[in-house]
Amino acid sequence: MKLRYARLSFPFIIILLLFSLQAFAQTHGTVSGIVKTSDGNPASFVNVSLKEIRKGTTTSEDGTYQLKGISEGTYTLLVTFIGLQSQEKTIRVKAGQVTTTDFDLLENTAQLSEVVVVGNNKAVTLGKASIAPLDLPQMTGVVSNVVIANQQASRLGDVLKNVSGVSLTQQRGGVAETFSARGYSIGIAGAGGSIFKNGVISNTMGFPEASTLESVEVLKGSSALLYGNVSGGLIINMVTKKPKFEFGGEASMRAGSFGLLKPTLDVYGPLAKNLAFRVVGTYETAKSYRDVVKTNRVYVNPSLLYKLGQKTTILLQGDYLKSDLTPDNGVGSLNQNQDAIIPNVPRSRFINTNWAYNNVDQTSGSLNIDHAFNNNWKLTAIASAQGTNVTAYGAAVPNNNVSATGDWTRTLSRTLTSEKDYTGQVNLNGRFNTGSIGHQVLVGSDLVGIVSVSNSFTINYGAGKTAYDKINILNPNLYETRTDIPDATGTTRTTSPSTRLGVYVQDLISLTDKFKILAGVRWSQQKTVQTTVLNLLTQAETRGAAETKTDAAFSPKVALMYQPTKTTSFFGSYANNFTINTGVDIYGQILKPSIVDQFEAGVKNELFNGRISANVGVYHIINSNFAQMAPFKADGTPNTDANVKEFTGQTTSDGLEVDLTGNLSKNFYFITGYGYNYMRYTRTSLVKGSPIEGERLTNNPAHTANATIFYTFDLPRLRGLKLGASAFYTGARYGGNNNTYGQTPEFSRLIPLTGFTTVDLSAGYTYRKVSILAKVSNITNELNYLIHDRYSIMPIPPRQFVTTFSYRF
Repeated sequence: MKLRYARLSFPFIIILLLFSLQAFAQTHGTVSGIVKTSDGNPASFVNVSLKEIRKGTTTSEDGTYQLKGISEGTYTLLVTFIGLQSQEKTIRVKAGQVTTTDFDLLENTAQLSEVVVVGNNKAVTLGKASIAPLDLPQMTGVVSNVVIANQQASRLGDVLKNVSGVSLTQQRGGVAETFSARGYSIGIAGAGGSIFKNGVISNTMGFPEASTLESVEVLKGSSALLYGNVSGGLIINMVTKKPKFEFGGEASMRAGSFGLLKPTLDVYGPLAKNLAFRVVGTYETAKSYRDVVKTNRVYVNPSLLYKLGQKTTILLQGDYLKSDLTPDNGVGSLNQNQDAIIPNVPRSRFINTNWAYNNVDQTSGSLNIDHAFNNNWKLTAIASAQGTNVTAYGAAVPNNNVSATGDWTRTLSRTLTSEKDYTGQVNLNGRFNTGSIGHQVLVGSDLVGIVSVSNSFTINYGAGKTAYDKINILNPNLYETRTDIPDATGTTRTTSPSTRLGVYVQDLISLTDKFKILAGVRWSQQKTVQTTVLNLLTQAETRGAAETKTDAAFSPKVALMYQPTKTTSFFGSYANNFTINTGVDIYGQILKPSIVDQFEAGVKNELFNGRISANVGVYHIINSNFAQMAPFKADGTPNTDANVKEFTGQTTSDGLEVDLTGNLSKNFYFITGYGYNYMRYTRTSLVKGSPIEGERLTNNPAHTANATIFYTFDLPRLRGLKLGASAFYTGARYGGNNNTYGQTPEFSRLIPLTGFTTVDLSAGYTYRKVSILAKVSNITNELNYLIHDRYSIMPIPPRQFVTTFSYRF
């Protein structure tokens, strides 16, 4: 009876609620408008509030704002932004009507961007929907170009240390970086790539050039709703610098330890009334704290911006990177009593061949078209392409084949690969009301195509030889090493295409000014096409053993936000993402994707008119469909094939993230963050080949922390003097490989690593258009390691000095 009453009363309650909302809308008014800079561009994330009732909001990326549910009367509308002069206007609000009030700031776009030093009060463009930070129920991080320049960062790993809970955990062969957050890692690229440039997938082999970026954005947790099969821990977006309609630029020279020389030129300005350009270029040459290792890099990033009328902009961007690096597998490891031991050797010890090389040529281009139908509706279309070619040659990895005494019989590895990435993306953003309920809608679709080509080689070591030579990593003078470069003959070329297709819809629903719901769903399809294998000796073409595989999944997200004030937001959310599995089940069927569930809750605060941001988030991530080796076949007999799997495993990741950042003035800012993570196997089969239940996953530090502070003096005698300090902590973790039940041989494959802290000190001086900035990094000369599997054991850089001299025009 109670159940029947509840069913009958529920529609009545909904109808009553709708009538109440409609009545509320008729007795209250709405204030809306647009805020622009002095050069006519939209001013995003500016604070707009009514002084009398302390009610406010922030402008969206297109400069528009809206305040609903305002009682009839006269008010003072206030517009403020960090470090800028505030503006006021007196307005009259009438019941049931919309009062439109626009503002023009005194500052132009360039001046507006200059005062945004830290990014926690700025939305991430990777979010596609231009949602204000307090309305985004997800922990994020943005590192601006001001922070990148002040820290004199060159690599992506240097930048991401400023984001709480994100750590650089591996340097793969000294030519690429792997990052970890919330227990999940992301690497170079590929069909499951989670690193983007300007919102499109990007291959990061050879290290992307970070020193010339406008910003680096991080979305933590599941972002499958917007991007499909991406990491459950984080996705990264590198934002390049864009053209400007006023002439200017900067020329700089960076020099430092180990022969570092790095000139950079950045020039921008108008070519015509509606056409602007920008060209950023840099060259880098350097040796290393690692013997033999050297770097030669060239990077160029040209772009054009065309304004087609008042509502349409066309942005054409390209970049070219030539990165010639020495491949470096670190110091190697000793197999002592079957355990991997980090050798006690100098930090500089190099164990690859002296002639080893890794050369990367990468070209990319993208076309962005933005069309605003009006202040509420905007259409964005993106098309991009990227080509990455890698040629490398040197010693193969020292994987479990170095003796306890340091002897290593070296073989060689020849690499010739290419990857082509194509992206098409369309997004429609809109705002509208149903009664007093506001909607911010995103509808979109994206298509990513990736074609990878790899070559296999046979190496001629010489008559009767099956290896290159023997060295001793503890005593390099023990054996005479070879210096010649053997011939490598290509034998096969394998082409591996794949595609990712997605359709998604998302709605940010403002029930009231205090209660909001974000809900959305994505349908994704990922297709891995059967490989084509070309025999380079006979020119015969065959198909790979694995057949074409198509996976599809729905990725929902729902979140509830409570915002008691315009500066505080509590949120709780559920989202999932999926991971593609290899292998088959016991019946020979291809495994479906594993669905990973994520629960997240937190609070975001923007205090003192946005000058201080304080955010705290907790998460719980469960992969309850973790695929592992099946103990038995379909007929009940024991299974010995590692490719035959079942969904009986589980991993769980729990954690906490804290951000406290401040931009107290143009002269003073700080960034602090802390992250805790507990990622482990929580359910596994007690059979050979299955992970050990309860064991932490490798390359996931339990604790990470970061802190940065910079201050520029404006007192007459000290005006222009800049001082800064940064500290980064990476906690204890495991390198190597996780253990499995019944593994052979029976020894721990884990390499325990202690926590470590590096401290950097900076000082600089600016006089008019000329500035100089110097930094001493790792001033305590801390020693620790980044480990990939059990072979790439890379010592972190020692104490170093770097200085940058620049001239702005």
